[in-house]
Amino acid sequence: MSKINLIRGLKVMLDLQLAELYGIETRRLNEQVKRNLDRFPADFMFQLNHEEYKNLKSHFATSSWGGRRKLPYAFTEHGVLMLASVLNSEIATKVNIRIVRVFIKMRELILDHREFVEKFSQIEMRLNDHEDQILRISEYLHQIEQFRHQHYDQANRKKIGFKQGGD
Repeated sequence: MSKINLIRGLKVMLDLQLAELYGIETRRLNEQVKRNLDRFPADFMFQLNHEEYKNLKSHFATSSWGGRRKLPYAFTEHGVLMLASVLNSEIATKVNIRIVRVFIKMRELILDHREFVEKFSQIEMRLNDHEDQILRISEYLHQIEQFRHQHYDQANRKKIGFKQGGD
């Protein structure tokens, strides 16, 4: 998959946008990334080539990215999260703390959900057991009804054979 398709398929942010978001200069952001390259695999961050950058600039009528000497880096969602842990700014620290809190909350929700699934499964087993019992009761009632019809038919059928007296 080409990087252009990756850009179209994923939501990415450029280094300039992220530097502004984190309240630092773009060159400082890129310095920190270069110092921590092992934390930014290809699915976290990549550098645009000349064609991709030209295409990106032509996509926007007015580009605030003009005049760069180096091609911009594009960060995927994972890369944006990783930046929060490597940048040394007040905003990055707050973002990093927020990310940790969100992951803790997600884990709690998953655990709560797991308990819900377990309880739901127990209820489903009980319902299946009750369904089996109801089917057996229904079969017994059907057998009783058949027995009653047979007994009624025998009791009300016309008697045949020798009759005494004026019957």
